[in-house]
Amino acid sequence: MEELEGLFRSAAENAAGYRRSLAERPVGLPVDQEALAKAFGGPLPAGPTPHERVLADLIAAAEPGLVASAGPRYFGFVVGGALPAATGADILAAGWDQVATNAVTSPAAIAAESASGGWLKELLGIPREASAGFVTGCQAANTVGLAAARHQVLADTGWDVERRGLAGAPPVRVIAGAERHATIDRSLRLLGFGTDAVEAVPAGPDGAIDVGALREVLRAGAQGPTVVCLQAGNVNTGACDRLREACELVHRHGGWAHVDGAFGLWAAASPATRHLVDGLELADSWACDGHKWLNLPYDSAFAFCARPDAHAAAMSLAAAYLVGSGGVPVGADLTAESSRRARGFAVWAGLRELGRDGVAALVDRCCALARRFAGGLTAAGFEVANEVVLNQVLVRFGDDARTDRTVAAVQAEGTCWAGGTTWRGRRYMRISVSNATTTEADVDRSLAAITRLAS
Repeated sequence: MEELEGLFRSAAENAAGYRRSLAERPVGLPVDQEALAKAFGGPLPAGPTPHERVLADLIAAAEPGLVASAGPRYFGFVVGGALPAATGADILAAGWDQVATNAVTSPAAIAAESASGGWLKELLGIPREASAGFVTGCQAANTVGLAAARHQVLADTGWDVERRGLAGAPPVRVIAGAERHATIDRSLRLLGFGTDAVEAVPAGPDGAIDVGALREVLRAGAQGPTVVCLQAGNVNTGACDRLREACELVHRHGGWAHVDGAFGLWAAASPATRHLVDGLELADSWACDGHKWLNLPYDSAFAFCARPDAHAAAMSLAAAYLVGSGGVPVGADLTAESSRRARGFAVWAGLRELGRDGVAALVDRCCALARRFAGGLTAAGFEVANEVVLNQVLVRFGDDARTDRTVAAVQAEGTCWAGGTTWRGRRYMRISVSNATTTEADVDRSLAAITRLAS
């Protein structure tokens, strides 16, 4: 037992040391992939290796390939950091090694999900009677939400899609914005609809769905089972669909409204940005990440559904040996995984650490820092393409080639990290401010580096 305690203590101390280094650590530098592969490679040992040697070898092999994505100057892919209490809870979750299938396999894990699910719904303005599935990311959350939608719109026609499949089923209309996230398309592939099923609705100037065009698309098609995918937080501009109008339109046509709110749904947690997602409570399902703006450790996301019966019908399973299944749907009944890690502990801890006011302050601070980025870049003579309504900034450095050179130079230099994107046929640097530890000084330091390298 003393050996185990020493091993765990060593791992925690190394992780804490790494986290302490993030404020000054180069964010992303060129990696020797061949050396990294060699460090992890070699033949599988024939016999056992002492625990402490395994841990030391892992640290040595991984260190050159770690990206400081948990740090304050990583602005790529809408990646947050990981709150201290939530990280500690995740360490405990690994040590406790719970199987969060249901309340028999881990009563504590399910109780943590139930409590934090209620807090999440309160923060986001989602109806309290909605179900909450704890999943890996918004890919899984979108898939769960759209599976529930598929179940319900076909059940309304008398078709049992879980038993009979899609072959021979009434056709389902799938309508989505032209600037939807790619995870929507992959969910549609996984659910058997295919991407050709999408009736794309044009986006307005800010990237949000054109509600007038949505109205025309709904009118023009055949009436029947209909699923409409809406968005809170365009991945490039941060713009949110006009959810109240859109949901009311969808429901007038008897459809199901699903909201992909990977990061933008967190606008609801702050009085300053709540208006951007007005009407979100009218939707039928919602997808939202925890490891983005809420700054929970990877992996953490949520699939909410206004119809818990549809949610469970689409996702649950039963088996003679599976004690604890049935009854009120929890845990594996609401996700695509049965052997689930207990990610609810970190969610509970993160929400306790921040509280309602802390979450709102986190959202407000990131938005203010994004505006600081936009102001500094504009003052330096660069083109900021979007109105900064949330935490996303699109900036262009002249032409496409110069923009791509600047993105590559920033990534290689290491002060900060931001990705490139194509929006409306033009190349941009995409800056996402999502980390709870980012300060004005981090933004100013990054602005100086970007301006220097762009010049």
